[in-house]
Amino acid sequence: MRHYPPYQRGKNSLDNSDLLTGLGERSGDLALQCSETAGFLGELTLRIRDDSTRLVQLQSNMEMLAASQNESVAAAQELSLTARRAGRIIAEGHEAITLSLTQLSGLVEHVTGLEGHLRQFLGVIETVGGISDQLAGIARQTRMLGVNAAIEAARGGEATQGFAVVAEEIRRLAGQAGDSAASVGEKLGLLDRDARHLINGVEANIVRGRDVRAHIDTLNKTMAEIASLVAQFGERSDAIMTCTNEADGDVAALRQGLTTFSGSAVESASRVEAARGQLETLEGMANDMLNAAAHGGNKTRNSRYIAFAEEGAEEVVELISWAMDGGELTTAGLFDTGYRPLPGSDPVQYENGFTAFADRFIQPILDRRTEQDDAIVGCCLIDMNGYLPTHISARSLPQRPGQARWNMEHSRNRQIFMDGQTRRALNGEGDFFLFTYRQDLGEGRYRALRSVFVPLSFRGRRWGLYEVGYLI
Repeated sequence: MRHYPPYQRGKNSLDNSDLLTGLGERSGDLALQCSETAGFLGELTLRIRDDSTRLVQLQSNMEMLAASQNESVAAAQELSLTARRAGRIIAEGHEAITLSLTQLSGLVEHVTGLEGHLRQFLGVIETVGGISDQLAGIARQTRMLGVNAAIEAARGGEATQGFAVVAEEIRRLAGQAGDSAASVGEKLGLLDRDARHLINGVEANIVRGRDVRAHIDTLNKTMAEIASLVAQFGERSDAIMTCTNEADGDVAALRQGLTTFSGSAVESASRVEAARGQLETLEGMANDMLNAAAHGGNKTRNSRYIAFAEEGAEEVVELISWAMDGGELTTAGLFDTGYRPLPGSDPVQYENGFTAFADRFIQPILDRRTEQDDAIVGCCLIDMNGYLPTHISARSLPQRPGQARWNMEHSRNRQIFMDGQTRRALNGEGDFFLFTYRQDLGEGRYRALRSVFVPLSFRGRRWGLYEVGYLI
């Protein structure tokens, strides 16, 4: 344990010492604020970088959207031209179809009108058939008259011979007239049958013609509706083309805006990173003053925790030295840097030749030392590579699968951590180091602490640090 010597100084020296101590304490507060601010800027930088990454992806999506928009514009223009061509074709076709349908309708009307003419023709046939029957009756009567005349001529002898010749001729003509009337009657019968058959066919076609006329009317209406729809389609196509042209301009403006914003984000990230670097430099200077004040001999708010750190380091050194002397722990195991990753751990945890011993013997010391003061966040060991072979029990819980954020805070044992202040303490020469630093909690989260780092050496070889982290 470090013992602070009594002061036998003059008044001016005491005043200067108090001034230096007060300045160191204020520097510690400043360093703590720098740590918090630098942590915030680091988190902000990560967010800006994440946003920049998403912005790059968004720009890529915008490029694809722009390409699709160009295709949409071309398609809309082609659609508009196609609509106009379709409108012209439909208009021309509608005119031709309307003319054809009008002619077809006239033809149907003409066929429908044939029915009346055919029925008139059938009436004429019937009339002629009646006349033929009358002629056949006259021929029969004439034949009978010729027969009677021949009989009378035979009775008259020589005197009526001439009349007999006339009677014979009348009978012959009557026979021919009867045959002709029979022939005409037969032909008229055939003609009447054919005419009736034709009339039946015409009547069926008339019924079909009426149906066709109804279909023609429907087709006319349908063609008119199609023409109207094509006209509306053309109007909508023009509207679509106008909208796509306007959208194309908006997409181009958005692309330009994203490009400008992306450049601004990169520049902002660079400036934030530069500011963080300046704050870390200021933090380092403040830490130097804080560390110098802690070594100045005056009692400060940090003296209690410096004593805790030195006492804990002394106990750990005694325990490890005893274990090495007794063969419980080998030098190779203590200084083993062959860190073996634990499968499935997230964040990655490691084991080495010192891990099991540290969990068994060192962790109880860390737990007991952490309970010495409510301000102490935790005590731990850190080797030269930032490896924590063990930690306090509250920070050495089993990892939870798929909960990396929780694991980062509650399963800090067997992990490797490194920051600027820890590296300075590892590389520095001195009995202890008092620094403020940012404890990494994962996913850009930090917690600003004050830590006392006490160097640990075994067998004349630097091993690492004993750390006491606390909040003031």
